[in-house]
Amino acid sequence: MATEELASKLSRRLQMEGEEEAAAEAEAEVEAEVEAEAAAGSGRARRAELGAELSPAGGRRVFSPCSEFREFSRRQIRDMERLFRQYDAGKDGFIDLMELKLMMEKLGAPQTHLGLKNMIKEVDEDLDSKLSFREFLLIFRKAAAGELQEDSGLHALARLSEIDVSTEGVKGAKSFFEAKVQAINDASRFEEEIKAEQEEKKKQAEEMKQRKAAFKELQSTFKQ
Repeated sequence: MATEELASKLSRRLQMEGEEEAAAEAEAEVEAEVEAEAAAGSGRARRAELGAELSPAGGRRVFSPCSEFREFSRRQIRDMERLFRQYDAGKDGFIDLMELKLMMEKLGAPQTHLGLKNMIKEVDEDLDSKLSFREFLLIFRKAAAGELQEDSGLHALARLSEIDVSTEGVKGAKSFFEAKVQAINDASRFEEEIKAEQEEKKKQAEEMKQRKAAFKELQSTFKQ
């Protein structure tokens, strides 16, 4: 009887320990899931930082750089994003006054405090006194369209960044879009020149064929 009671107590104890262990494991799984979700949320938030802007109503709207800035290729936008991240020392999705100061010094075009403030002011659409990624892209849009003064800090930033926004844009083309039209026209003219050369070669080949045929006919006449 004592043996059965002891066995029963041992069985209950093992059962309780099993339940506690299972509960601990479940709790650990929940904690792991929460941590994973938090990490994923943090990653999503970080990825959204460069693509989010304040809307007039005060909410946040996500913009697509490639859709809004169609004048730039995906590679150009990636280069701009890489440059932006490089100088976003605080990793908060913005370049503030001090970060811009460091950036201009690194590019070899240091600016005065007032000059830095004017640089931000020129593209600071939401008036928060710092540059979001979208506002950073506006610098290169203005540069590509020839809308920046050559002695301005923004012009120096675009010129020294080693990001080729267009063949003519940063060098002072009147309009980036006019340059694009010119490029298309040049391409069309090039194609026309190629076609003309091909036609000329075809014509020469046909004339050569006719001359060979005439020569063979003349040879056969002499042989007779």
